[in-house]
Amino acid sequence: MKNFAKLQYVSILFVSMLFVNCKQSDNSGKDKETILKGSATILVDESIKPLIEDQIAVFQSDYNAKIILEAKSEKEVLRSFLNDSSQIAILSRKLNEDELKHFQILKITPKVTKIATDAIAFIANRNNKDTLIALQDVILFMQGKEQKSIKGLVFDNLNSSTVRYMTELAGIKEVPQKGVFSFKVNEDVVKFVSENDGMIGVVGLNWLYQPSATIKNLVKDINVLSVKGEGKKDYFAPTQNNLAEGTYPLARDLFIINCQGYNGLGMGFASFIAGEVGQRIVLKSGLLPVRVPGRKVVFKTQADTTEKKK
Repeated sequence: MKNFAKLQYVSILFVSMLFVNCKQSDNSGKDKETILKGSATILVDESIKPLIEDQIAVFQSDYNAKIILEAKSEKEVLRSFLNDSSQIAILSRKLNEDELKHFQILKITPKVTKIATDAIAFIANRNNKDTLIALQDVILFMQGKEQKSIKGLVFDNLNSSTVRYMTELAGIKEVPQKGVFSFKVNEDVVKFVSENDGMIGVVGLNWLYQPSATIKNLVKDINVLSVKGEGKKDYFAPTQNNLAEGTYPLARDLFIINCQGYNGLGMGFASFIAGEVGQRIVLKSGLLPVRVPGRKVVFKTQADTTEKKK
Protein backbone atom coordinates (compact mmCIF):
# COMPACT_ATOMS: atom_id res chain seq x y z
CA MET A 1 0.00 0.00 0.00
CA LYS A 2 2.81 2.36 0.89
CA ASN A 3 4.54 1.71 -2.42
CA PHE A 4 1.27 2.31 -4.25
CA ALA A 5 0.71 5.59 -2.41
CA LYS A 6 4.25 6.65 -3.14
CA LEU A 7 3.84 5.82 -6.84
CA GLN A 8 0.57 7.75 -6.95
CA TYR A 9 2.24 10.77 -5.36
CA VAL A 10 5.11 10.68 -7.88
CA SER A 11 2.62 10.43 -10.78
CA ILE A 12 0.66 13.44 -9.54
CA LEU A 13 3.86 15.41 -9.07
CA PHE A 14 5.01 14.55 -12.60
CA VAL A 15 1.68 15.58 -14.15
CA SER A 16 1.72 18.84 -12.18
CA MET A 17 5.23 19.70 -13.34
CA LEU A 18 4.29 18.88 -16.93
CA PHE A 19 1.25 21.18 -16.68
CA VAL A 20 3.33 24.05 -15.29
CA ASN A 21 5.94 23.64 -18.02
CA CYS A 22 3.23 23.70 -20.69
CA LYS A 23 1.74 26.86 -19.22
CA GLN A 24 5.13 28.50 -19.10
CA SER A 25 5.72 27.49 -22.72
CA ASP A 26 2.39 29.06 -23.73
CA ASN A 27 3.16 32.28 -21.91
CA SER A 28 6.63 32.50 -23.39
CA GLY A 29 5.04 32.32 -26.86
CA LYS A 30 2.81 35.28 -26.04
CA ASP A 31 5.69 37.18 -24.55
CA LYS A 32 7.56 36.97 -27.84
CA GLU A 33 5.34 39.68 -29.33
CA THR A 34 5.70 43.22 -28.01
CA ILE A 35 4.90 46.60 -29.54
CA LEU A 36 8.19 46.49 -31.48
CA LYS A 37 8.96 42.82 -32.09
CA GLY A 38 7.30 39.58 -33.08
CA SER A 39 4.92 38.88 -35.93
CA ALA A 40 1.37 39.88 -36.82
CA THR A 41 -1.05 39.92 -39.75
CA ILE A 42 -2.72 43.18 -40.78
CA LEU A 43 -5.84 43.33 -42.94
CA VAL A 44 -5.74 46.30 -45.33
CA ASP A 45 -8.29 47.92 -47.62
CA GLU A 46 -6.89 47.20 -51.09
CA SER A 47 -7.42 50.79 -52.23
CA ILE A 48 -4.65 52.01 -49.87
CA LYS A 49 -2.29 49.06 -50.24
CA PRO A 50 0.72 51.02 -51.67
CA LEU A 51 0.89 53.36 -48.66
CA ILE A 52 0.76 50.54 -46.11
CA GLU A 53 3.36 48.52 -47.99
CA ASP A 54 5.78 51.45 -47.61
CA GLN A 55 4.95 51.83 -43.91
CA ILE A 56 5.55 48.13 -43.26
CA ALA A 57 8.85 48.12 -45.16
CA VAL A 58 10.29 50.95 -43.05
CA PHE A 59 8.84 49.61 -39.77
CA GLN A 60 10.40 46.18 -40.35
CA SER A 61 13.76 47.70 -41.25
CA ASP A 62 13.83 49.62 -37.95
CA TYR A 63 12.48 46.93 -35.62
CA ASN A 64 12.66 43.16 -35.16
CA ALA A 65 9.14 42.69 -36.45
CA LYS A 66 7.43 40.71 -39.21
CA ILE A 67 4.14 42.07 -40.51
CA ILE A 68 2.11 40.11 -43.04
CA LEU A 69 -0.12 42.34 -45.18
CA GLU A 70 -3.40 40.92 -46.46
CA ALA A 71 -5.01 43.36 -48.94
CA LYS A 72 -8.70 42.73 -49.64
CA SER A 73 -11.88 44.59 -50.51
CA GLU A 74 -13.48 46.45 -47.60
CA LYS A 75 -16.22 43.86 -47.10
CA GLU A 76 -13.70 41.02 -47.16
CA VAL A 77 -11.46 42.83 -44.66
CA LEU A 78 -14.37 43.32 -42.27
CA ARG A 79 -15.51 39.71 -42.68
CA SER A 80 -12.03 38.44 -41.79
CA PHE A 81 -11.68 41.00 -39.00
CA LEU A 82 -14.93 39.98 -37.33
CA ASN A 83 -14.07 36.29 -37.73
CA ASP A 84 -10.83 36.94 -35.82
CA SER A 85 -8.46 35.89 -38.62
CA SER A 86 -6.56 39.04 -37.68
CA GLN A 87 -6.98 41.57 -34.90
CA ILE A 88 -5.58 44.58 -36.79
CA ALA A 89 -7.25 46.28 -39.75
CA ILE A 90 -6.71 49.46 -41.77
CA LEU A 91 -9.87 50.94 -43.27
CA SER A 92 -11.24 54.13 -44.79
CA ARG A 93 -13.97 54.33 -42.14
CA LYS A 94 -14.55 53.60 -38.48
CA LEU A 95 -16.50 50.57 -37.28
CA ASN A 96 -20.28 50.92 -37.28
CA GLU A 97 -22.57 50.14 -34.31
CA ASP A 98 -23.12 46.47 -35.19
CA GLU A 99 -19.38 45.89 -35.63
CA LEU A 100 -18.63 47.59 -32.32
CA LYS A 101 -21.21 45.40 -30.56
CA HIS A 102 -19.36 42.32 -31.82
CA PHE A 103 -16.22 43.42 -29.96
CA GLN A 104 -18.20 44.53 -26.89
CA ILE A 105 -19.45 40.95 -26.55
CA LEU A 106 -15.81 39.82 -26.63
CA LYS A 107 -15.02 42.50 -24.03
CA ILE A 108 -12.56 44.18 -26.40
CA THR A 109 -12.41 47.94 -26.87
CA PRO A 110 -11.08 48.74 -30.37
CA LYS A 111 -8.28 51.30 -30.40
CA VAL A 112 -8.78 53.57 -33.40
CA THR A 113 -5.99 55.79 -34.73
CA LYS A 114 -6.46 58.21 -37.62
CA ILE A 115 -3.39 57.98 -39.84
CA ALA A 116 -4.09 60.03 -42.99
CA THR A 117 -6.62 61.56 -45.37
CA ASP A 118 -7.04 59.85 -48.72
CA ALA A 119 -9.48 60.56 -51.55
CA ILE A 120 -11.54 58.84 -54.19
CA ALA A 121 -10.44 59.97 -57.63
CA PHE A 122 -12.17 59.96 -61.01
CA ILE A 123 -9.97 59.09 -63.98
CA ALA A 124 -10.53 59.18 -67.75
CA ASN A 125 -8.64 58.18 -70.87
CA ARG A 126 -6.15 60.84 -71.97
CA ASN A 127 -7.91 61.09 -75.34
CA ASN A 128 -10.91 62.62 -73.54
CA LYS A 129 -10.62 66.38 -73.95
CA ASP A 130 -12.71 67.21 -70.89
CA THR A 131 -10.78 66.93 -67.61
CA LEU A 132 -13.64 68.27 -65.47
CA ILE A 133 -16.57 66.39 -63.99
CA ALA A 134 -19.49 67.38 -61.78
CA LEU A 135 -20.11 65.10 -58.81
CA GLN A 136 -23.85 65.59 -59.31
CA ASP A 137 -23.61 63.99 -62.77
CA VAL A 138 -21.88 60.92 -61.30
CA ILE A 139 -24.53 60.62 -58.59
CA LEU A 140 -27.37 60.87 -61.11
CA PHE A 141 -25.70 58.22 -63.28
CA MET A 142 -25.44 55.89 -60.30
CA GLN A 143 -29.13 56.45 -59.64
CA GLY A 144 -29.83 55.07 -63.11
CA LYS A 145 -30.28 58.40 -64.89
CA GLU A 146 -28.33 58.71 -68.13
CA GLN A 147 -25.78 61.52 -68.42
CA LYS A 148 -24.25 62.73 -71.70
CA SER A 149 -20.89 63.33 -70.02
CA ILE A 150 -20.59 59.73 -68.75
CA LYS A 151 -20.45 56.66 -70.98
CA GLY A 152 -19.83 54.29 -68.09
CA LEU A 153 -18.44 54.05 -64.56
CA VAL A 154 -15.67 51.57 -63.74
CA PHE A 155 -15.10 50.30 -60.18
CA ASP A 156 -12.46 48.03 -58.73
CA ASN A 157 -14.72 45.62 -56.86
CA LEU A 158 -18.39 45.62 -55.89
CA ASN A 159 -17.31 44.87 -52.29
CA SER A 160 -14.81 47.73 -52.17
CA SER A 161 -14.75 50.89 -50.09
CA THR A 162 -15.05 53.04 -53.23
CA VAL A 163 -18.34 51.38 -54.17
CA ARG A 164 -19.62 51.70 -50.60
CA TYR A 165 -18.65 55.39 -50.52
CA MET A 166 -20.32 56.21 -53.83
CA THR A 167 -23.52 54.22 -53.16
CA GLU A 168 -23.93 55.99 -49.82
CA LEU A 169 -23.39 59.32 -51.55
CA ALA A 170 -26.00 58.46 -54.19
CA GLY A 171 -28.44 57.15 -51.58
CA ILE A 172 -28.75 53.73 -53.22
CA LYS A 173 -28.22 50.19 -51.91
CA GLU A 174 -26.83 48.63 -55.08
CA VAL A 175 -25.10 49.94 -58.18
CA PRO A 176 -27.20 49.95 -61.36
CA GLN A 177 -26.69 47.04 -63.73
CA LYS A 178 -26.50 49.26 -66.79
CA GLY A 179 -23.37 51.31 -67.45
CA VAL A 180 -21.42 50.19 -64.37
CA PHE A 181 -18.42 47.87 -64.68
CA SER A 182 -16.40 46.21 -61.91
CA PHE A 183 -13.23 44.16 -61.78
CA LYS A 184 -11.19 43.01 -58.79
CA VAL A 185 -8.55 45.60 -57.85
CA ASN A 186 -7.68 49.24 -58.57
CA GLU A 187 -4.98 48.20 -61.06
CA ASP A 188 -7.68 46.67 -63.27
CA VAL A 189 -9.57 49.97 -63.35
CA VAL A 190 -6.52 51.97 -64.44
CA LYS A 191 -5.75 49.43 -67.18
CA PHE A 192 -9.33 49.39 -68.50
CA VAL A 193 -9.71 53.18 -68.57
CA SER A 194 -6.32 53.63 -70.25
CA GLU A 195 -7.54 51.39 -73.08
CA ASN A 196 -11.14 52.64 -73.43
CA ASP A 197 -12.33 56.15 -74.28
CA GLY A 198 -15.38 57.60 -72.57
CA MET A 199 -15.15 55.53 -69.39
CA ILE A 200 -14.82 57.13 -65.95
CA GLY A 201 -12.78 55.10 -63.47
CA VAL A 202 -13.29 55.31 -59.72
CA VAL A 203 -10.12 54.52 -57.76
CA GLY A 204 -8.32 55.18 -54.49
CA LEU A 205 -6.01 58.17 -54.94
CA ASN A 206 -3.09 56.26 -53.40
CA TRP A 207 -2.80 54.04 -56.50
CA LEU A 208 -2.29 57.08 -58.74
CA TYR A 209 0.48 58.61 -56.64
CA GLN A 210 2.14 55.23 -56.05
CA PRO A 211 1.33 53.06 -59.06
CA SER A 212 2.54 49.47 -58.99
CA ALA A 213 4.93 48.14 -61.62
CA THR A 214 1.92 46.65 -63.43
CA ILE A 215 0.29 50.02 -64.15
CA LYS A 216 3.20 52.46 -63.89
CA ASN A 217 3.42 52.84 -67.67
CA LEU A 218 -0.37 53.06 -67.99
CA VAL A 219 -0.81 56.09 -65.72
CA LYS A 220 0.52 58.35 -68.47
CA ASP A 221 -2.49 57.33 -70.60
CA ILE A 222 -5.08 58.66 -68.15
CA ASN A 223 -6.17 62.02 -66.78
CA VAL A 224 -7.12 62.59 -63.16
CA LEU A 225 -10.29 64.67 -63.26
CA SER A 226 -11.04 67.79 -61.27
CA VAL A 227 -14.39 67.54 -59.48
CA LYS A 228 -17.11 70.09 -58.78
CA GLY A 229 -18.91 69.32 -55.55
CA GLU A 230 -22.68 69.42 -55.18
CA GLY A 231 -23.91 73.02 -55.05
CA LYS A 232 -20.40 74.35 -55.78
CA LYS A 233 -19.10 76.47 -58.66
CA ASP A 234 -15.43 75.55 -58.81
CA TYR A 235 -13.62 72.36 -59.75
CA PHE A 236 -10.84 70.92 -57.60
CA ALA A 237 -8.21 68.25 -58.25
CA PRO A 238 -7.39 65.60 -55.60
CA THR A 239 -4.14 67.19 -54.40
CA GLN A 240 -2.60 67.39 -50.94
CA ASN A 241 -3.28 71.12 -50.80
CA ASN A 242 -6.96 70.73 -51.71
CA LEU A 243 -7.35 67.88 -49.22
CA ALA A 244 -5.82 70.08 -46.52
CA GLU A 245 -8.12 73.00 -47.37
CA GLY A 246 -11.17 70.75 -47.55
CA THR A 247 -12.08 71.83 -51.08
CA TYR A 248 -11.89 68.42 -52.78
CA PRO A 249 -15.36 66.85 -52.31
CA LEU A 250 -14.38 63.17 -52.16
CA ALA A 251 -11.92 63.11 -49.27
CA ARG A 252 -11.94 60.29 -46.73
CA ASP A 253 -10.01 59.58 -43.54
CA LEU A 254 -7.95 56.43 -42.99
CA PHE A 255 -7.85 54.53 -39.70
CA ILE A 256 -5.87 51.70 -38.16
CA ILE A 257 -8.13 49.67 -35.86
CA ASN A 258 -6.44 47.52 -33.23
CA CYS A 259 -8.44 44.84 -31.40
CA GLN A 260 -5.54 42.77 -30.03
CA GLY A 261 -6.47 43.57 -26.45
CA TYR A 262 -2.84 43.62 -25.34
CA ASN A 263 0.34 45.60 -26.01
CA GLY A 264 1.31 43.94 -29.27
CA LEU A 265 2.49 44.98 -32.72
CA GLY A 266 -0.89 46.58 -33.46
CA MET A 267 -0.18 49.28 -30.90
CA GLY A 268 3.42 49.72 -32.01
CA PHE A 269 2.57 49.93 -35.71
CA ALA A 270 -0.25 52.43 -35.10
CA SER A 271 2.10 54.63 -33.07
CA PHE A 272 4.72 54.36 -35.82
CA ILE A 273 2.36 55.48 -38.61
CA ALA A 274 0.97 58.31 -36.50
CA GLY A 275 4.48 59.39 -35.49
CA GLU A 276 7.14 61.48 -37.19
CA VAL A 277 8.52 58.83 -39.57
CA GLY A 278 5.14 57.37 -40.50
CA GLN A 279 3.66 60.79 -41.25
CA ARG A 280 6.63 61.62 -43.49
CA ILE A 281 5.85 58.46 -45.45
CA VAL A 282 2.22 59.61 -45.77
CA LEU A 283 3.38 63.02 -46.98
CA LYS A 284 5.69 61.45 -49.55
CA SER A 285 2.90 59.16 -50.76
CA GLY A 286 0.83 62.12 -51.95
CA LEU A 287 -1.87 61.75 -49.29
CA LEU A 288 -2.51 64.18 -46.45
CA PRO A 289 -0.87 63.36 -43.10
CA VAL A 290 -2.76 63.88 -39.86
CA ARG A 291 0.02 66.22 -38.76
CA VAL A 292 2.61 67.77 -41.04
CA PRO A 293 6.08 66.54 -40.00
CA GLY A 294 8.47 69.22 -38.78
CA ARG A 295 11.25 70.42 -41.02
CA LYS A 296 14.72 71.12 -39.64
CA VAL A 297 16.47 74.16 -41.06
CA VAL A 298 20.24 74.49 -40.63
CA PHE A 299 21.67 78.00 -40.86
CA LYS A 300 25.28 78.33 -41.95
CA THR A 301 27.24 81.39 -40.86
CA GLN A 302 30.12 83.01 -42.70
CA ALA A 303 32.43 81.72 -40.00
CA ASP A 304 31.32 78.12 -40.69
CA THR A 305 32.05 78.54 -44.39
CA THR A 306 35.48 80.05 -43.73
CA GLU A 307 36.38 77.24 -41.31
CA LYS A 308 35.55 74.60 -43.91
CA LYS A 309 37.76 76.28 -46.54
CA LYS A 310 40.75 76.09 -44.18
